[in-house]
Amino acid sequence: MLLIRTLRARAVGRRGGHATFSTSSAAAVEAERSIREGPRNDWNREEIKSIYDSPVLDLLFHGAQVHRHFHNFREVQQCTLLSIKTGGCSEDCFYCPQSSRYDTGLKAQRMMNKDAVLEAAKKAKDAGSTRFCMGAAWRDTIGRKTNFNQILGFVKEIRGMGMEVCCTLGMLEKQQAMELKKAGLTAYNHNLDTSREYYPNIITTRTYDERLETLHHVREAGISVCSGGIIGLGEGEEDRVGLLYTLATLPSHPESVPINALLAVKGTPLQDLKPVEIWEMIRMIAAARIVMPKAMVRLSAGRVRFSMAEQALCFLAGANSIFTGDKLLTTPNNDFNADQLMFKILGLTPKSPSFPEEDAANVPERLEEIVSVAG
Repeated sequence: MLLIRTLRARAVGRRGGHATFSTSSAAAVEAERSIREGPRNDWNREEIKSIYDSPVLDLLFHGAQVHRHFHNFREVQQCTLLSIKTGGCSEDCFYCPQSSRYDTGLKAQRMMNKDAVLEAAKKAKDAGSTRFCMGAAWRDTIGRKTNFNQILGFVKEIRGMGMEVCCTLGMLEKQQAMELKKAGLTAYNHNLDTSREYYPNIITTRTYDERLETLHHVREAGISVCSGGIIGLGEGEEDRVGLLYTLATLPSHPESVPINALLAVKGTPLQDLKPVEIWEMIRMIAAARIVMPKAMVRLSAGRVRFSMAEQALCFLAGANSIFTGDKLLTTPNNDFNADQLMFKILGLTPKSPSFPEEDAANVPERLEEIVSVAG
């Protein structure tokens, strides 16, 4: 009887004969505010931590509410990521098999030729991808004028196919960002990886501020920002909160926020770390959805470890993009046929490509204005 009275005392009303209960989780409060007031950039760490620490089922439910308010909840964008220059990277990212510092069995290769890249893009489009991403294992593009000019050509050709085009080429200078914009680049990926505090534990060859500077150049050039991170690097939950805090307090939220789960590769310093559990992924996706409601939250590396049912929970929590194809740069990815079956069973629909509203013909004029303002 005491239990019944306690439950009745918690009820705040009845609808159709069913008791309704109040909830005071931060996920509920902030999801309602996001829906009512839209995105904000003045978050503090404590607010984001409270959201992240909310019960998983609350995060799942309220992440779904925000997602349905700001997005077509059944639409999921299919993207393809191709390594156009593999291995031999001078950086020491502890998770990366492409670093020349680790013995992972991966041999450095020259940049792919134009025909091979365009054939891969065409194949990706035919398979349903609407965004084609090209990655090169470089610290930066300085001193790589010939390769960079080739990439500009790739961007123009692939954009001409009617696809969104994304690149991840390491650090960029302002002028390079503007040239990529002029070529038709849709988005530039440059992940922060983790919190500012934990960052030195996984990378020593590039600073956090250098990463933020690249994002600034990308934004200034008018290119969409794609920036997220990796969980499972040995970081604490406070570092996952710290990553979300940095992204959510940028002057403009990234248009894309990839959430990656570490796929530990033998030969790297992180080879013995345990796999990320699905609940960790859901918590991160839902928190990202609530604090950056309009962003595309991309269920990225590590998806291959999750069942269809587990991926369904990620979509429910707020993810609305996946990478298709058998590889993500050099690590395994989900089978194409399995993804098509998943779309059919879950009732997902492929998202069409979207491009800036400004007419492509006006882009060169706008870039001249940026150069003029930059001095």
